[in-house]
Amino acid sequence: MRSAIATAIAVLMLVSCVVVKPPVNVSRGPGWYTVKKSDTLYSIAWRYGLDYKQLARWNRIDVSAPIHPGQRLRLIKPGGTTVAGASKSTTGSGGHSSTAVKSTTTSSKSVTSKSSVSQPSGRNPDKWIWPTDGKPLNTFMASRLDRRGINIAGKLGQPVRAVADGRVVYSGNGLVGYGNLIIIKHSDTFLSAYAYCQERLVQEGSTVKAGKVVAKMGRRDNKAKLHFEIRRNGKPVDPMKYLPNR
Repeated sequence: MRSAIATAIAVLMLVSCVVVKPPVNVSRGPGWYTVKKSDTLYSIAWRYGLDYKQLARWNRIDVSAPIHPGQRLRLIKPGGTTVAGASKSTTGSGGHSSTAVKSTTTSSKSVTSKSSVSQPSGRNPDKWIWPTDGKPLNTFMASRLDRRGINIAGKLGQPVRAVADGRVVYSGNGLVGYGNLIIIKHSDTFLSAYAYCQERLVQEGSTVKAGKVVAKMGRRDNKAKLHFEIRRNGKPVDPMKYLPNR
């Protein structure tokens, strides 16, 4: 009996010495983003230079699923261990805020939903039109944050049009450096964006045809202008290679 009691006491003493560590919250720190009220999957992908389909796969969500304030989203490939600049932004002379996100090449399995490989916005545009009247004020340069698109001169309040058929996937002012911004999805490959708008005339989820007036031109640096971008699989491309010659 005494032996059993001694054994029980020894076990209790060992258990009391065990340090129980609190669970680690793996959705914190570099490489993770907290969703804000005005965010959409597309605006977050735009901010970090990611393909929205890739962002959805990494987080095992459907591209059409709503996201909610406070939700944590992974900005790096699952299994990746290196993130560069995930919490540090650099601002170019045009005021754009951009964060570079890099991951290791560690392979991992991802889930691709049925709707993420569909094309609700149709095929890639066969042709594009100019988003507004006016002359380009700069040339495209992907390495410059303020030149990842073109600025088009015009008059305050003049019409801004959709450059091709598509669906509005962001309409808000939550991206630093873009002011009132509209992002239109034209296909699973192409998105276009219209920034510095004086007024947004379409809501998220709206389907638009090429030529539809989606906004009014605003002002930037005391000049009336539109900042226009096209992104292919999340990466900025030269709009002049897609817009027709004038």
